[in-house]
Amino acid sequence: MKSLGFAVTTSHRVKPVLVEYAKQIAGELETRYVERNDRSIEALSAELGVEGMVVVKSKKVSFVSRAGEFFFHPGIAGPRINELKNGKTDQMIDAMSIKPGNSVLDCTLGLGTDAIVASYTVGNSGRVVGLENSPVIAYLVKSGLASYPVADGDTFTAMRRVEVVQADHRDYLRTLPAGSFDVIYFDPMFRLPGRRSPAINNLRALADPEPLDRETINLAVKIANKRVVVKERRGSAEFGRLGFEKIQGGRYAPVVYGVINCQGL
Repeated sequence: MKSLGFAVTTSHRVKPVLVEYAKQIAGELETRYVERNDRSIEALSAELGVEGMVVVKSKKVSFVSRAGEFFFHPGIAGPRINELKNGKTDQMIDAMSIKPGNSVLDCTLGLGTDAIVASYTVGNSGRVVGLENSPVIAYLVKSGLASYPVADGDTFTAMRRVEVVQADHRDYLRTLPAGSFDVIYFDPMFRLPGRRSPAINNLRALADPEPLDRETINLAVKIANKRVVVKERRGSAEFGRLGFEKIQGGRYAPVVYGVINCQGL
């Protein structure tokens, strides 16, 4: 992963409680806290020689760079969960073939939307762990999952259950014995320009740009009890390169899922 320089500051409206919170975040992220002093984020970043700043405001914490502003939002997790509650099919859940009590390892957490939906499906008796290589994304998403207010109780509970681990999935997978998770999931699509929302596009300055490799998929197949699933655009050559022969998804959906059945089936 490329090196990313960043520091932590506050909004223009400085309050002692925000300063203390910003210093706490800087400590957790092992970087600097810098006083704002009415400087713009662009000017502050240029002065410090960093690519962006973690900005602590009274109602949210975000990462601001030339690419834009990134902050946690559950996205369409809530609507997808409502669809499931109404008996409709979610293509990702169908591809994962998960049920209450199952365990899922999301190797490319991003904003965590897919992990939230998986968490709802596996329920209180299941487990969802999300891996995120970027310390900033991992911190913002972990904090957001624990505190973001949502009205729907099922979405609220599902968000709180997701476990966020800041780690490179390539390293993390090497530590796991066979059978550690029922399903191992990859969604590298958020790194592709113009494929999703502005919030996703603003991840680009933070995201690990490395593509998935066959070795990682083969390792995941040895670890998963049920399935390894990769989300990609329809017609992508990545499925063939990574060894996925079974493809699932809606007939007209722009994205589909490659599935490899594992030893536990």
